[in-house]
Amino acid sequence: MMDVRHLGLPGLLLLRPRRFADGRGHFVETYNEQTLAGVGITARFVQDNQSYSRNSGTIRGLHFQVPPAAQAKLVRVVRGSVYDVALDVRAGSPAYGRWEGTRLTADEGEQLFVPRGFAHGFCTLEPDTVVAYKVDAFYAAASDSGLIWNDPMLAIDWPVRSDQAVLSDKDLRLGRFDGFESPFRYEG
Repeated sequence: MMDVRHLGLPGLLLLRPRRFADGRGHFVETYNEQTLAGVGITARFVQDNQSYSRNSGTIRGLHFQVPPAAQAKLVRVVRGSVYDVALDVRAGSPAYGRWEGTRLTADEGEQLFVPRGFAHGFCTLEPDTVVAYKVDAFYAAASDSGLIWNDPMLAIDWPVRSDQAVLSDKDLRLGRFDGFESPFRYEG
């Protein structure tokens, strides 16, 4: 029922649910706890979030929540498309400080599973883009954190120039990776 591809960072998965199409359109099962457990995703999702971005080039991230409110995410695009980025910030991980970027589109229906211990963000590739994501821990303002999207140490290859990126004031004030002390530990 679902095509699963392991990406270059341990635990990061790209999922493509199967679509059933006919003359009316298509049907897709976007979430099934048993199917995900069968591919190793045991997160129990407790909250659904959705963002709307008016402009192409909108950056949201790089966000995470620190323990004890750390979150795994299952991200998909409902309308439009994004360049989605996950950064491994788990101390002791063989991929610590490395990032992976992938395109998610409403047309293709890809989903990205982002485990706990990753910073996550995306850049919209089209105007009027809607992103929906499930998380396995409730939002906790005291645990909200992140890293600046354009940190030269990370050298993320975003598909937008810095002077054209649309960001929130909060995201413009996020810290740098240099000197970051991770609250996450890699568990193998």
